[in-house]
Amino acid sequence: MSFDNAFVATLAAILLTLTAHIIARILARKLSWLPMVITALVLVVIFLFIFQWDYNHYYGVAKPVFDHLLGYVTVLLAIPLAAMNFKGLPVKKLIIIVAMASLIGALLPMSLAYLFSLSHDTILAFASRSVTTPIGLSIADLIKAPLAMANLIIIVSGLIGGTLARFLFVGIEDDRAKGLALGLVAHAFGTVEAWQISHTAGRYAAFGLAVNGLVTAIWVPIFVTALSV
Repeated sequence: MSFDNAFVATLAAILLTLTAHIIARILARKLSWLPMVITALVLVVIFLFIFQWDYNHYYGVAKPVFDHLLGYVTVLLAIPLAAMNFKGLPVKKLIIIVAMASLIGALLPMSLAYLFSLSHDTILAFASRSVTTPIGLSIADLIKAPLAMANLIIIVSGLIGGTLARFLFVGIEDDRAKGLALGLVAHAFGTVEAWQISHTAGRYAAFGLAVNGLVTAIWVPIFVTALSV
């Protein structure tokens, strides 16, 4: 199928992506073990094959639109955060958990990259692994890490975390714990999966994503700059 007209191609890319998301959402409700993000990705690939649409062309017209929307979506996470009931929460324990998640989420992959003798740029790119894309790319830009590599690492880690979470949560009943873990470890992808569990899990995932992103964005650039001196 030909999508030569830029407007038609952009509209088709948006409709195709949204259709894949809606179908994946319906399937996730029917099959709770099925990761919605993975299903949506597979459906997009299937649709592109059916319509014989070149992926690079689809990506080229879809990326500017969804990159623009991504920033707004990140800000809109304030809505579920505002609806949270923080009364009675163990604030000190939450602070410790978020601080540990931020430190481990950046230092562990950087250390592993160093042990495997990966390039300096790749090691820096792993510093943004545990935060959502807009924040991660901003961090990567500040520490002079390759943006494409940082983006790939963020996406892959989110996909893995969101996919494995359902299996790792066997025996865990507290939706707050599930949501917080997903938000801290798998950022935006984890938050999507958390909302499929419950509203409570979704709100705590948004909390983990937002606070972890804020904390990481503060200390990582300072840490990397100090190492470079």
